[in-house]
Amino acid sequence: MKYTYYGHSCFLVETNGKKLLFDPFISGNELAKNINIANIEADYILVSHGHVDHIADCVAIAQSTGAKVVCSWEIYEWLGKKGVTNAHPMNTGGQWHFEGFSVRCVVAQHSSGLPDGSYGGNPMGFIISNEEGSFYYSGDTALTLDMQLIPRWAKLNFAVLPIGDNFTMGYEDAVEAARMIGCNTIIGVHYDTFGFIKIDHTKATVTFEKAGCKLHLVEIGKSITL
Repeated sequence: MKYTYYGHSCFLVETNGKKLLFDPFISGNELAKNINIANIEADYILVSHGHVDHIADCVAIAQSTGAKVVCSWEIYEWLGKKGVTNAHPMNTGGQWHFEGFSVRCVVAQHSSGLPDGSYGGNPMGFIISNEEGSFYYSGDTALTLDMQLIPRWAKLNFAVLPIGDNFTMGYEDAVEAARMIGCNTIIGVHYDTFGFIKIDHTKATVTFEKAGCKLHLVEIGKSITL
């Protein structure tokens, strides 16, 4: 699987011939100013919750690429009012088989208001599985005991977790999350974008190393293969 980072919590995973884009927030992120959303290709867009820093570019990219958006029912309705009709609503606990992969929606402990102030439904994490393997994107979340369920559903190749603290769990809690989900390969997201979530990269990396885990802090615009 190939992982490309577009800043904050936005990333693309290429797997089994499909391009999956998660939580598109690029144009409003000063750290991602060199990323042109017009050049992004996607077959699917997965939205974990309705906050603007996860959905700001969803409509534009969905319309330019024709990608199918996977999201909560409330976000599905909100997108429909904005002209995005190629979408698939899901909710926590649900599973669906798409072309080339399956999605299981899992609990995330967070909030989910949409940019216009309307209710965005339950925040969610996603487990993506196919013949190439499985990975878990927690979305914005606190550390929660629900994570102990993840290994029952998938043996993970890697996991994408927020590490910026303040609005989500920080890297210390993310280490505990890695233990709960049974995964030693972690990609950090949701850090450094705003003053509230700036982190010490060295301390974060060492904290994971001491726990026997590898933390990847991928440079914006760069890719790694997992």
